[in-house]
Amino acid sequence: MRVRTATALVTGVAGAAFVVALAAPNAEAAAVGTATGYASANGGTTGGNGGATVRATTGTQIHQALCGRASSSTPITIEVSGTINHGNTTKVSGDSCNTAADKIELKEISNVTIIGVGGGATFDQLGIHIRDSSNIIIQNVTVKNVKKSGSPTSNGGDAIGMESTVRNVWVDHVTLEASGGESEGFDGLFDMKDDTEYVTLSYAILRNSGRGGLIGSSESDTGNSFITFHHNRYENIDSRTPLLRGGIAHIYNNYYYSLNESGINSRAGAKAKVENNYFEDSKDVLGTFYTDAAGYWQVAGNILDNVTWSSPGEDTNPAGPNLTSTTSVSVPYSYRLDNASCVPDVVRQTAGANTGIRTSTGSCSTTNPTTPPATTPPATTPPATTPPATTPPPSGTNLSIGAGSDGSSKASGTSYGDVRDGSLSTYWSPSGTTGSISIKWGSATTVSRIAIREHSGATGAIGAWRVLNGDTGAVLKTGSGAGTITFTATSLKKVTFEITGASTAPRVAEFETYAA
Repeated sequence: MRVRTATALVTGVAGAAFVVALAAPNAEAAAVGTATGYASANGGTTGGNGGATVRATTGTQIHQALCGRASSSTPITIEVSGTINHGNTTKVSGDSCNTAADKIELKEISNVTIIGVGGGATFDQLGIHIRDSSNIIIQNVTVKNVKKSGSPTSNGGDAIGMESTVRNVWVDHVTLEASGGESEGFDGLFDMKDDTEYVTLSYAILRNSGRGGLIGSSESDTGNSFITFHHNRYENIDSRTPLLRGGIAHIYNNYYYSLNESGINSRAGAKAKVENNYFEDSKDVLGTFYTDAAGYWQVAGNILDNVTWSSPGEDTNPAGPNLTSTTSVSVPYSYRLDNASCVPDVVRQTAGANTGIRTSTGSCSTTNPTTPPATTPPATTPPATTPPATTPPPSGTNLSIGAGSDGSSKASGTSYGDVRDGSLSTYWSPSGTTGSISIKWGSATTVSRIAIREHSGATGAIGAWRVLNGDTGAVLKTGSGAGTITFTATSLKKVTFEITGASTAPRVAEFETYAA
């Protein structure tokens, strides 16, 4: 019988507190699912499977958990909840660890899983650094606003960074985000350099950053290789999605939205297998950019939706507008490809932290959550002030009439267009109890108020929700229950109503939008 562990703190030498594992019944899985892509090669990536499981609500406790092991390779799973920041993270010393005060330091260790549980785990302005380490899993966490300049600083401005002989890392169902580019103090969201191999980034959201991430820190740092990116959402990123210098990368079933300057940048001899991705409203999504050191690509099945291309030049070699392979790449593992046409839908349902760790089935549908990390606000969350569904809609012109619409999943017999047809008898419903529906326009439109009107067959079903700027991913408002929702006037091409909790399958009859 598997034994689950609980956390206890004891005082050691010089008053240092260390985490120890105490036996408790009813084990949870160390990590949800199994590593995919290149992280499944080279012996595989299992993290802390088979070891103790401890809980941590501070960065110091994470470091204590690492330092309290019998050795630097003793397997351990650290279940994290709450907000981890500079205020609760200190350096901890011990024979089995090498930590730091300004980051979560995974240095000279192996066999570790860090997984967000409960109401979620957020590393706020505090990066995660992996150095000289192997067999690491990071799952279901948010890392945001990590800076290399300004205050406070952490991890060279990288949300997650790896360097110096790193092997077998699986980063899965995470949200990595910044609030600007280098001039605002941020660097990369997901960086690998100095001999990093066998890494997979899957079901992640990377957004609102100047730089998505790199493989290789310079044209001479070409010893990094065997990296897989699949079912990730890149949104409002200037460049590096990723930047590859040498090595081999497999990039499939990702959804790219609003890449502002360039996307996948293969250079210095790198080879990228790029297949069944969906690129939307973006520029120069694939090629060799900002250098004359050529990289190469194998392409198949990708969809380009409103993608623009620069003219070729001395240091600009775009792969489009007519994508053609310049190399061939074989991968050593099996994988299932979604058709590119459904990738936006699948990725919206699965990517990011606190989404239930859903995955794709490989046939344009998704699995049910495998584990129950909470995806709805805790019971102590105050009720939203949103008026009830019976509140009359705002006065003025409903901007949804004549607009477009899309969304995540949809239940059989329902349609995205039914939320903007002016009829309360038709509706959109997600395939489960959560999902998102969007209204979109061909040009920027100012919106400050929406009205969500439920179908009579499911009144009161909608629980927790978020209103998102569909162009940037920014959260405009959160709350619960259907009705009229007001927020700061925002100019956008797309507004999204995301249902994160419901008592039963919700039915949205009308998604009305108003300028005021």
